[in-house]
Amino acid sequence: MLSKHINPDRLIRESKDKKSNHRHLTGKDSDSTSHPYGARYGIASIPKFHIPSKGTSAETTYQLIHNELSLDGSTCLNLASFVHTWMPEPANKLMMENMAKNLIDQDEYPMTQEIHTRCVSILADLWHAPSAHEAIGTATTGSSEAIQLGGLAMKRRWQERRKAEGKSIHEPGPNIVMGANAQVALEKFARYFEVECCLVPVSVESKYRLDPKKAMEYVDENTIGVYVILGSTYTGHYEPVKEMSDLLDEYQKKTGINVPIHVDGASGAFVAPFAHPKLLWDFKLPWVVSINTSGHKFGLAYVGVGWVVWRSKEYLPKDLIFELHYLGSVEYSFSLNFSRPAAPIIAQYFNFIHLGFEGYRTVAKDDLENARLLSRALEKSGWYTVLSEIHRPKAENILQKNAHNDFDEENIENYEEGLPVVAFRFSDSFQESYPDIQQKWIQILLRAKGWIVPNYELAPDLEQVQILRVVVRENMTEVLVDRLLEDIVEVTQDLIKQESPTNALNLLGNHSRKNHDNGGKMDEGSASRCSGTYAKPC
Repeated sequence: MLSKHINPDRLIRESKDKKSNHRHLTGKDSDSTSHPYGARYGIASIPKFHIPSKGTSAETTYQLIHNELSLDGSTCLNLASFVHTWMPEPANKLMMENMAKNLIDQDEYPMTQEIHTRCVSILADLWHAPSAHEAIGTATTGSSEAIQLGGLAMKRRWQERRKAEGKSIHEPGPNIVMGANAQVALEKFARYFEVECCLVPVSVESKYRLDPKKAMEYVDENTIGVYVILGSTYTGHYEPVKEMSDLLDEYQKKTGINVPIHVDGASGAFVAPFAHPKLLWDFKLPWVVSINTSGHKFGLAYVGVGWVVWRSKEYLPKDLIFELHYLGSVEYSFSLNFSRPAAPIIAQYFNFIHLGFEGYRTVAKDDLENARLLSRALEKSGWYTVLSEIHRPKAENILQKNAHNDFDEENIENYEEGLPVVAFRFSDSFQESYPDIQQKWIQILLRAKGWIVPNYELAPDLEQVQILRVVVRENMTEVLVDRLLEDIVEVTQDLIKQESPTNALNLLGNHSRKNHDNGGKMDEGSASRCSGTYAKPC
């Protein structure tokens, strides 16, 4: 009897005071009665599955929803997400002033459209497109939509080439190559647009990312392109775009088959140009035909803006561009969405003007310096091994560092390139000494202190390895790095000291806060089986 399923909603419903039948004698409508707090919802449930018959004041509605949302985690302490969470007050003001504008209404908001065009040109120039003045690209809701558009353009160009050669586009059909560490948005493109997804296994030797030589084993005449990721969501490693481009160039010379590259620069395309300007990854490489990024990640804008830019107009097939005769003007659209809020695009332009190149470079350098600080401190503890490598000197600088000869530790050029991400796990010696301590308990105990630090498995073929991951964003100052490290050390020490922590921690983990009503959510098993790609939204 004690093990029966308990429904908390039913308990609340059955435990309420029974309503009196004499309320009508007061001559008052309970819905209009003045309450000091919460109006009628102070002692009544907010409807969860139907719209209420009567509304309540805007002030009361705000307070009720505000209070519920206070149960969310802190955006400042959310170290799981790449998404930017802070902008200066003038940017907030600018966004509020333009919150009601729809970007698609080009004739009604011509200056907003001009700002959109400027952003595309700025990114094209930043990524070394042949002509920034004639750049073609568009804002998107995020990198997920941008990736779909980049993939669609490659698929359509492949279809056009096959038809021109008199070959079938159905047998055996198109395929696209990517590393098994690919973010789920890349795999979504393949599934939604009926392209065979060729996942290249990753390994410790390949640094948990795409191995270009292995990728070439999957390339053939039906390959529409290769997705190369500038900043793996697992460990922050940049995939070697230049090596991939060189191998595809050799392949073209041997076979005559053109296989392009789309760079998924969701995070890295706003880090590499400023932190690693000498790195070859963009349109300087001949086989890179399109690049996407998220303005709401290291573009430092609020959530809701991504970008995709093509090398030149020839790489965006015309039949993907729609001519619209709409609201008295002729407009052109090649995004998946039609309506789109203009405010995030304006926020992006604000950053370009406010920060400039030097401002973005300063933010990127500071993020990477704080990531190096956390990485070194974790490794010095002896309890953790760091898988990300932005704190490790490049191979050509190791001898100089070992000899202690004028190695400049502040010079970002001396370290391995990558995102300001710290991916770490229990060290082998720690696991040998404390085999009963589970790494996921670190996530749970840090969450109790307010920190959101995810613990999850690596990509397929390495799923037996679990990692903790911290994304160092602009708001992750050295003060917070110091506090985070203290808390990690404290919870790790507490686990070591416990005689038998298993029962208590499992209890804590199994009873962490959940959304108990399943209204509007899919049941377990409703989706297709997990492929192992890191299923986090862009």
